[in-house]
Formats: sequence, structure tokens, C-alpha cells
Amino acid sequence: MATLLHETTPEVPDSTADASVHASCAARGPQGVLLTGPPGAGKSDLLLRLLEAGYDLVADDRVILEGARARPPAALAGLLEVRGLGIVARGWIAATDIALVVELSPDRPDRLPHPRTHDGTGAPVLTLDPRAASAVAKIGIALDCLAGTCELHAGLLGDGAP
Repeated sequence: MATLLHETTPEVPDSTADASVHASCAARGPQGVLLTGPPGAGKSDLLLRLLEAGYDLVADDRVILEGARARPPAALAGLLEVRGLGIVARGWIAATDIALVVELSPDRPDRLPHPRTHDGTGAPVLTLDPRAASAVAKIGIALDCLAGTCELHAGLLGDGAP
């Protein structure tokens, strides 16, 4: 579940380095979205588009995972890299539960992917091209299906939504 939005950077306890992953994270209500991919894949840019679509910032560049719970490292809480502009401070939430992992890939994703789950969080994995104009919409539809507000007939979640 998402928690309080912060406008400044309060103390956020750090965790072990083992739980820190190179990723970005946003939340739509109680549903966290973990963006994964190699450096330069477009995680921060897609995160910026999610924020502009009304999602909340959890973390950019590094995310502390505690099972399916995600939070920012203390040093990066509330900071977002905007390529070509710099590092900006934004309002952020302290933690969220990961509902969906988005694996960024410039390759065309499968039309009907086989269901996969993320080893660290147990959340379903959606592979998409972050440069696609529809990337934010696809994430929103996946979250809707996970929440049970739409029906997925085949693909990411298998044969039918949960």
C-alpha cells in the first residue's frame, strides 16, 4: 500500500546493500511499479512520463526492496534524474508494494507473452519498449487487470485475470 507523499526529504533508514537494485519505482494508489533494465534503457524517462500521468514517485535509479515492498535509499529520496535538465527534487512517497515489474527492452515484446514473475518480488513481469508512445497506457492496463477492473484473456497473467 502506498504511504504519505513527502514534499521534503525526511530521514529514510537505509537497508543492506543486498536489497538495493538498479531500478526506478512509481506507484498508482496502492500499486507499485518497478522499472528494470540496463543503464541507459530509459527507466528515468519512463518514470518521468508515469509521474506526468499522475503516478507518485517512489525512487529513481536505486530502489531498496524488502520482499515486495519498495522504498528509496535515503540519499536519493525525492530525487529524479531528468536527462538534459539535471537532478530535480519532487514530492515522493516513502514506500509501496510492488504489483508489477516492467522490464525495459528495445526489442519488440511478444504479442502474447508467457506469464513470468519477478524473483525478488513475486510480481508479474511486463516486457515493453520504453520508447513506445503506448508504454504508459500499457502499464496502466496491466495494473487495471491486476486490480480486477479489466479482463485479460491471454498473455501476461495467463488464461484470464486473477
